Amino acid sequence: MKFSISRDALLRPLNLVAGVVERRQTLPILSNVLLVLDNGLLSLTGTDLEVELVGRVNLEAPGVGGEVTVPARKLVDICKSLPEGSSIEFTAEDSKVTVRSGRSRFTLSTLPAGDFPSVDESVGTHQLVVRQGELRRLVERTGFAMAQQDVRYYLNGMLLELKDGRLRVVATDGHRLAMCTLASVVEGVEDTQVILPRKGVLELARLLLDEDEQITVVLGTNHLQATTAEFKFTSKLVDGKFPDYERVLPRSPDKIVTGSRLELRQAFTRTAILSNEKYRGVRLKLASDVMEIVANNPEQEQAEEQVPVNYQGDGVEIGFNVSYLLDVLGVLSGENVKFSLSDANSSALLEESEDGDSLYVVMPMRL
Repeated sequence: MKFSISRDALLRPLNLVAGVVERRQTLPILSNVLLVLDNGLLSLTGTDLEVELVGRVNLEAPGVGGEVTVPARKLVDICKSLPEGSSIEFTAEDSKVTVRSGRSRFTLSTLPAGDFPSVDESVGTHQLVVRQGELRRLVERTGFAMAQQDVRYYLNGMLLELKDGRLRVVATDGHRLAMCTLASVVEGVEDTQVILPRKGVLELARLLLDEDEQITVVLGTNHLQATTAEFKFTSKLVDGKFPDYERVLPRSPDKIVTGSRLELRQAFTRTAILSNEKYRGVRLKLASDVMEIVANNPEQEQAEEQVPVNYQGDGVEIGFNVSYLLDVLGVLSGENVKFSLSDANSSALLEESEDGDSLYVVMPMRL
């Protein structure tokens, strides 16, 4: 196997593929990246047995075909350390790979390409084509609400639901829920639900760089596959049942508050400074056209903010984890935000006051 490639053409796919590779591996070959050269097309593959990513680069000169696995991190570090615009020459012989560039020469050990595992691919049952920017928006607007290392393993990921031709993405950790919907994506496809694990969500989000380029997503029974001209991403799915998220949405809340998203976000950020570091609780006191935000901590310190809002109704006092509110205000866009409440013990519904595609539910705290 022998080929030449520019450093910059190699570094982008190599960086993304190496991101899938776990640093601490039980199997040595999983810390390697698989290089396959066939008819002038170089494929780079990284996997951790849950997620697999294949990057492709067309070479200017065809080179000599073959396949080999090399240590992913070392190859990335070598390429990063070489000067921009330099050319790299790869030669694989006798279980060693030589990397030459200018006056630099590196020899890396290899492992047999035949031992490299591939993620089993099942036949896809549903296929849709969306713009990368649309898919990235769905992930960015909901990903923060995924659970981390929860014993309810089905919460450590994101629900993708195809229903009535629309694609909806939902994430929850049991304390808050985020939901974003992309209307009229596919037609004539049966409804389905799959759960993409947390690592799969994070790796997929890193690939969605070209706003207007199309990406093809195939959902199977055990796997999700996303393909662009440059990459093929495969992830195992979580085998479990996602909770019925529609039951969590507050039913007919009667207290509606609208206020400036920026003003509220800044006020919450300031009061959070003196909230309890562990529980992060703040108390919201609603009166006619004003929201008072109060935070206390065990050192008997207190922060108070008053924010003008649009609210007509009875006074109500309710506690929330301020981090959850800030997460939502950080991903929403638009001038104003709308809070819908019913009482001090019920969840709040947050959304953009204009016609938005996202909904957020935050459970109250007892303070």
